[in-house]
Amino acid sequence: MNVTLQELAGHLGAELKGDPGVKITRVNTLDKAGPGEVAFLSDSKYRHLLAETKAAAVILKAEDSVACPVASLVMADPYLGFALAAQRLDTTPAPAVDIHPSAVIAEDAVLGEGVAIGANAVIESGVVLGAGVIVGPGCFVGKNTRLGARTRLWANVTLYHNVVLGSDCLVQSGAVIGADGFGYANNKGEWVKIPQLGGVVIGNRVEIGACTTIDRGALGDTRIADNVIIDNQCQIAHNVEIGYGTAMAGGTIMAGSLKVGKYCIIGGASVFNGHMEICDGVTITGMAMVMRPITEPGVYSSGIPLQTNKEWRKTAARVMRIDDMHKRLSRLEKQLDKKD
Repeated sequence: MNVTLQELAGHLGAELKGDPGVKITRVNTLDKAGPGEVAFLSDSKYRHLLAETKAAAVILKAEDSVACPVASLVMADPYLGFALAAQRLDTTPAPAVDIHPSAVIAEDAVLGEGVAIGANAVIESGVVLGAGVIVGPGCFVGKNTRLGARTRLWANVTLYHNVVLGSDCLVQSGAVIGADGFGYANNKGEWVKIPQLGGVVIGNRVEIGACTTIDRGALGDTRIADNVIIDNQCQIAHNVEIGYGTAMAGGTIMAGSLKVGKYCIIGGASVFNGHMEICDGVTITGMAMVMRPITEPGVYSSGIPLQTNKEWRKTAARVMRIDDMHKRLSRLEKQLDKKD
């Protein structure tokens, strides 16, 4: 795939400085780009690489363009420009093309125009696939599940029954959506399963990473709003609700009935308690343990930063003595209060 610089500038909404007829085939980094490739400069700490770049063109800010030795695409947010250029030059193959003869499709399934279904995929009764939906090889789409237009499932995705995905969603391989939530009652030491009777409702333009699991609701639905991005190997329990535009990095675990607001950013390997709310605009740094509701926007962290083992052992020993130290301090404070 290739485009001219003129075409690329129009796609990015950038100001072009240079030969509009130059052909661009791919995106690369400033230090590795060569002829036919476009690079980008969004972080000033890499500005020193600009003078030596061999790229055909560079996406950058106006203040950096004066020092650019090659053609430039000038825009306010070069990183956004990089994303848009990468989309335009994307060569990722489709998960499936046409309908493979080995696919098993229920007679009453509704397939929109241009649907593609890969080898050995199973489409059960009552399924509705919107126009342009792509279902990769080995996928399972359970009864009465609905996929909106242009949604794509990579290989071996499992969608249980009564799952709804909106339009323009992307689900990576191995994801499981709609499995039972972790619901049990205990009868004198014996676990009694609670059937999970809700569903999963996912909005438009949602991306879900490889091997992530999103459980169905116990009674109501688990809900993911539009424009949410979820990384690989995350666990989202039953009846969780995630608001518009929230981003979640890999390995995050959310317990049941958690409500997360809009535009939250959640660092990898974070853990959330259930049955509480996180307000809009919260950033959680990686490996945080969120055990209480958050009612004010801001940046929140927990955990101990990396130390040498010798330092960590001392820290751990002191942590184990905190309760004793607190009691001793309280006694000293009381003694001082009596003297006053």
